Amino acid sequence: FRHRRYTSRNLLWLLAFLGSLALLIHAYAKCVGFYFQYPHSTQLEEETARNKTFPAVTLCNLNPARFSQLSGHDLYWAGEMLGLLDGAGQPLVPESPEKSRLEALLGTLAMSEEEKSRPFDLEDFFHRLGHQIEDMLVECRFQGERCGPQHFAPVYTRYGKCYTFNGDRRNPRVTRQGGMGNGLEIMLDIQQEEYLPIWRETNETSFEAGIRVQIHSQDEPPYIHQLGFGVSPGFQTFVSCQEQRVRQDAPQPLGRCPWAPSPARPCSDAPLALADSQERCSCPTPCNLTRYGKEISMVRIPNKGSARYLARKYNKNETYIRENFLVLDIFFEALNYEAIEQKKAYDIAGLLGDIGGQMGLFIGASILTILEILDYVYESPCETLGRHVEGTYNAGILPNHHHRHHYPHQGVFEDFAC
Repeated sequence: FRHRRYTSRNLLWLLAFLGSLALLIHAYAKCVGFYFQYPHSTQLEEETARNKTFPAVTLCNLNPARFSQLSGHDLYWAGEMLGLLDGAGQPLVPESPEKSRLEALLGTLAMSEEEKSRPFDLEDFFHRLGHQIEDMLVECRFQGERCGPQHFAPVYTRYGKCYTFNGDRRNPRVTRQGGMGNGLEIMLDIQQEEYLPIWRETNETSFEAGIRVQIHSQDEPPYIHQLGFGVSPGFQTFVSCQEQRVRQDAPQPLGRCPWAPSPARPCSDAPLALADSQERCSCPTPCNLTRYGKEISMVRIPNKGSARYLARKYNKNETYIRENFLVLDIFFEALNYEAIEQKKAYDIAGLLGDIGGQMGLFIGASILTILEILDYVYESPCETLGRHVEGTYNAGILPNHHHRHHYPHQGVFEDFAC
């Protein structure tokens, strides 16, 4: 009976141990799975500054090429891309002054086969035919001081030739006060009379008139097609900016951040290498990012009282002023910024702490206990093997009973062996 009760206790202990071990493994799996989800915590703080770097402002006219500047060579190479010619090289437009001009250009081209053999440079095409900042910029002021076309650097985007104000990161402009009048204020003429006629839709066809604007950091190239906003003629648009600095101390995975501090040139290597393939890829999230929240409002210009004045001042009629002029005012709301920091919420120390806690809860063990068990598992076979070798050695010596020597106060060898 005692033997049976002892066996039952062993069985119960075995079941308890196996159950605890199963729960421990389940808890381990949950901890490890949660760790590899890379959870993070976000900390938001509002900081103040005595002065702030004014952002770069990139603007593009929504019309990529001026119609009056087209040459026969340009039309031959880019006419179909611009939606002006069909696949056979003939004008798509019905009878109109534009068709007559296109036919005249094509006729000139037909007389000069040498022009057809010249290589076509797309950058040069947009450089020559794009709207020039000297023609578009009517007025420019930064913090009340005059600025001019020399402060706008050309940059080429999907919209053709665009211009960036304050894009030099080595010497950016600084503002020391928030509110209207303490940022960039420009008046532009979008030159709608130069817009290309639309006779067929293409991937780049735009039905809008105006400009597209992006406010970004000097370290970041313009992604104006994806991140820009539109500004219409006939309106004064106010853009109140709030700077946000995002820092990721623990980007995925495992806190490694092998990319540049901002999504600049390094992230373009892989997409360029895959340009001819069907595979799509994207730039990873940068470790440090400066972005600008915007609040946009607008009012109509000019009013009836100023229309005649502006028409006389710029030698235009009132209709032209309403259809082509716009004012853009960009400023900081205040000299503060939001610091957004993302940190790992569950690191390796937390994982090890949870593992140790679960191990102590379910099987009452610690690291030292596990080491003792491993040491016992290692030493036990060695000790058993050592006893076996010693027993074999003694078996070859102890059976010798032929020569016994008796000493008065000492035992025989066999006595010690026992």
